[in-house]
Amino acid sequence: MSKSFADRNIRVTAQSDLWRSKAWPDPSQPEYLNAVFAIATQLSATELMRTLLEIEQSFGRERSVPNAPRTLDLDLIAYGDEVIDAPDLIVPHPRAAERRFVMGPLSQLAPNWVHPVLGKTALALFEAATVGLDAHPI
Repeated sequence: MSKSFADRNIRVTAQSDLWRSKAWPDPSQPEYLNAVFAIATQLSATELMRTLLEIEQSFGRERSVPNAPRTLDLDLIAYGDEVIDAPDLIVPHPRAAERRFVMGPLSQLAPNWVHPVLGKTALALFEAATVGLDAHPI
């Protein structure tokens, strides 16, 4: 039985609209549906990432090859204003800023959020994104 976010010490505080886009990098795969959630948690970034991976597994996610089709993909885009560069976790997510299907939903929730490495707002990053240009709210 799958545990809820609340059962895992994660409280959702806000949620973007759903966004649709072609799969990337292989648009022949099923379309993406993306959303961004703001959360509150006492988990460390590493514990949170481990929990997200457990949730993916509970929904049947198997990590076979990079960018394979998946039932669920939960990424940790940012963790406050922390910058983490560890072997098992990089925060902010290293490719989020270039992806319209990430920055679009994030800019809905927090357009003035500033990327702690790039120094640009979520809205500016959305406008400059080069991957997933077809991404749009549904």
